[in-house]
Order: sequence, then structure tokens, then C-alpha cells
Amino acid sequence: MAILKILNKKDPILRKQSRPVEEITPRIIRLLDDMRDTLHKAEGAGLAAVQVGVLRRVVLVETEPGELYELINPEIIYRSEERQQQAEGCLSIPDEWGITDRPMTVTVRAQNRSGEWYEVTGSGLKARAFCHELDHLDGVLFTDHVVRMLDPEELE
Repeated sequence: MAILKILNKKDPILRKQSRPVEEITPRIIRLLDDMRDTLHKAEGAGLAAVQVGVLRRVVLVETEPGELYELINPEIIYRSEERQQQAEGCLSIPDEWGITDRPMTVTVRAQNRSGEWYEVTGSGLKARAFCHELDHLDGVLFTDHVVRMLDPEELE
């Protein structure tokens, strides 16, 4: 597999709308595998295809080691009214962190690499990661949701 280059916030592609995956081809499978390797090397909690320059609705989320979610054509079908305000960062915006306002719990409907539809519900960090990565598919960055940016001293 390959380690892909993660685009940074200055790249205009990050603000573009990603297109649906019409058919899960060997190219999409390879993208999933390469994104997994890239995510693990970068030690992130999630990665969207647009972050590696591919405008397809594909994201990975892994907030717990070994619990990797491959989400093709994902959509949030439930957002709790309960909210959370926590620190968030992004592999495309290194060394910047901010407090975001997100739902405490979300449910995502997506396809897996076999094309089967499934649903997954996450709370806390997993919900933030789902929201964060799905936002990328619509050209939205976490900084668009920031309540307050954090100073580097606040991270220590």
C-alpha cells in the first residue's frame, strides 16, 4: 500500500464538494487501503478522501485502535440534541486546535467496501470524528465550527 500526501488547509480542493461513489471498484478499494495506511502513519482519528486529493465521498474513522470504520457515501441520519464542546484538530491543519460545538451522539449510514449499507452510532470523540470527516466531504473544515481557538500552551 501507499502513504498518500495529506493536503494542507491552503489547498483549495479542501473547500470543494466531493462526489458520490457510484460503483465500488478496485480503485476505490485501493484508495481505502492507502487511506488506512496514511491515517495510521499520521496517527489521526480520521481521514477523508478529499484530504488526499480525491473528491469522492469516502472517509475513515478510527478513534480506538483496531476499530476502523470505512464509510463510503456516508450521511448523518441522526444527531442528538445534547451537545459537546471539546478540542478538535485536523491532519490538514497541523498544530492548530480549537473548541468545536458538535452533537454528543450521531448515527451514520454508509456503505462498506462490499457495497453493503450499514449504520453506526458514535458518542463523544467518535461522534466528533464522524461529524468532522463528513464535513470534509462538503468542503467544511473544523475551523468553520470553532467556538474558540486554543493557544499552544493550553494543549500541554
